[in-house]
Amino acid sequence: MFLFSENCKRLHVIMEVDAMSKTIYDVAKKAGVSIATVSRVLNKKDNVSDETKKRVLNAIKELDYVPNMVASALMTKKMFTLSLLIPDISNPYFSEIARGVEDAANNYNYNVIVCNTDYDLKKEAIYLNLLRQKSVDGFIVSSATYNDENICNFDHKKYPLVLLGREIEGAEENKKIDIIVSNNVCGGYLATEHLIELGHRKIDLILGPKEIKVNQEREKGYRKALQDYEITVDENRIHSGEFKIKSGYSKALEILQKKDRPTAIFAGSDVIAIGVLKAARVLGFKVPGDLSVVGYDNTILAEIADPPLTTINQQMYRMGYLAAEMLIKRLRGAKRPIQRIVFDTELVVRKSSSRPR
Repeated sequence: MFLFSENCKRLHVIMEVDAMSKTIYDVAKKAGVSIATVSRVLNKKDNVSDETKKRVLNAIKELDYVPNMVASALMTKKMFTLSLLIPDISNPYFSEIARGVEDAANNYNYNVIVCNTDYDLKKEAIYLNLLRQKSVDGFIVSSATYNDENICNFDHKKYPLVLLGREIEGAEENKKIDIIVSNNVCGGYLATEHLIELGHRKIDLILGPKEIKVNQEREKGYRKALQDYEITVDENRIHSGEFKIKSGYSKALEILQKKDRPTAIFAGSDVIAIGVLKAARVLGFKVPGDLSVVGYDNTILAEIADPPLTTINQQMYRMGYLAAEMLIKRLRGAKRPIQRIVFDTELVVRKSSSRPR
């Protein structure tokens, strides 16, 4: 009897709380509009007048209304959730992208699930399958490799997808995937040209993994700059590793102890460049006096490095924001062709590059 009584009390408390919580119907009644109009305001649709929008927002504020995401999902068959798959959020490049995605999603009342793939195609496949089971509405993916079968074989009709910052082989030709990237060939060219114009001729290139297309594009820019300035491309000066400080450090240690060492190093990312700066310090080389260093991305690392790092600026936040915005608009039924958007890159000159001695 005691247990039954206690359960009844608990049930009564729950019913009182539910009675106190406001619903979308209460908001509609107070604002004098339909629940469909309230829904359009909550989802930031354009087809609502400013006056009506103001009434609805005032009603929401006065009633302290919080949308019930579970109820919305049941009604619309949408979870209002995006998934962002990136290789490594500890890299400031991806952190900045994730921030842009999250801010855009928040502005449209969507949530974001972030997953790190660690450049592992198997891990990426597991996440894609798991998130589809969780009924995520759409995906933003920074692919692990240029021949990513997970993306090539993805059900694009059922799950809209935006490829962000990384391209895959044939993605543009199949016209199924929205793509947002930077002009990495131009970025590679600008970095190399800067060093050439300072007077450097022995310029080594340290990239991330060969199987990632951005590295191939940055190398292409590097080669083109050398060729345009009639400098022979030395294959021994082109190196691949990982987008890690440790990788940049170990590669630079090896390079800088060679007899024919470079006077400048172009690093394929800021994290690699930080490793190069560390190796130079360990070996007693002054930057930029003994060695000029140029990075890539223009992350916070470039600003706080010692010396501050000359680098190539990518518009990471804007890319992330646009990717989420494009995906959400497509989820809302926007009829437009598949797009490939290429952001410009630019050289940012700081203190890590100068004329060679």
